[in-house]
Amino acid sequence: MRFFSDNAAAVSPAVLEAMAAANHVDTAYDGDALSQRLDGVFSDLFGTPCAALWVSTGTAANCLALATMVPPHGGVFCHAEAHINADEAGAPEFFTHGAKLLPLAGEGAKLTPEVVVAARKDIRADVHRVQPHALSITNATEYGLVYTPDEVAALSAVARNHRLGLHMDGARFANAVATLGCHPGEVTWRAGVDVLSFGFVKNGGMSAEALVYFRTDLVEVAKIRRKRAGHLNSKGRYQAAQIIALLDEDRWLDNARGANAGAATLAAAAGDRLRYPVEANELFVRLTAAEAATLRAQGFDFYDWGADEARLVTSWDQPAAEIDALAAAIRALD
Repeated sequence: MRFFSDNAAAVSPAVLEAMAAANHVDTAYDGDALSQRLDGVFSDLFGTPCAALWVSTGTAANCLALATMVPPHGGVFCHAEAHINADEAGAPEFFTHGAKLLPLAGEGAKLTPEVVVAARKDIRADVHRVQPHALSITNATEYGLVYTPDEVAALSAVARNHRLGLHMDGARFANAVATLGCHPGEVTWRAGVDVLSFGFVKNGGMSAEALVYFRTDLVEVAKIRRKRAGHLNSKGRYQAAQIIALLDEDRWLDNARGANAGAATLAAAAGDRLRYPVEANELFVRLTAAEAATLRAQGFDFYDWGADEARLVTSWDQPAAEIDALAAAIRALD
């Protein structure tokens, strides 16, 4: 019974069906009919003109987004535990050809305007210091917390005041929107986001993420960088098919709601063991080594997360019986 990562979840049947339906001759790269639909599909979803590109991984989406906003001599403000800083093996620096990540602190991997302003003031505007060009935030964060539209707008105001582009890592964007219950535009372009990495793999996709540009003037550079980085797949229609299938009939939201509901069930069982509020589909739970061993002996699989702590992640396809069993097992620890 796996609770270690939603990356390991099954692929949505709708995605498999869409890929099978795309299994015919069409134009190569991103000239096919499905890829050509993406701008319109995302523009309809967000309620504003935008440009969208498929890529294979969330790392590529994040790093291409930053590379279109940040020069090699520039910097990116991000949380110290942001995926781009802690889990992408230097890929942002690689894709930007040397831009520096400028990590900041914040509870639950969330940034506040005050922290960003203070950090910017600490950087002299001279040739000896790396000057920031972008701010990157993650929604939901690496600790499962969700930025509200107002919180994003407040950070956007700081970014605009300091001439920073605003990137949102949305590896679990669907889970954040499902929690907020808002229109996806409210927490992105209307709140000042320039570029969104829209995650699909964790939410029922196979091998496709979307890079959504609300600043459409950046997309032509992004296309060149995607090719140069080796992410312009020759049969891109299969990636476009995955994305469209999950957006169709709001499957992306339904899947995220299911994962979030599973996390809420576990959160109720965990009680005061929780390190952070559960706002998406991740839980960070205080467990001793002995308690973790007890759960594993019952067949539950999860990651240790530092001393006496574990991370539990529920997936879109998590069987209810497994969730209920883990909830009961956690309660039995007390």
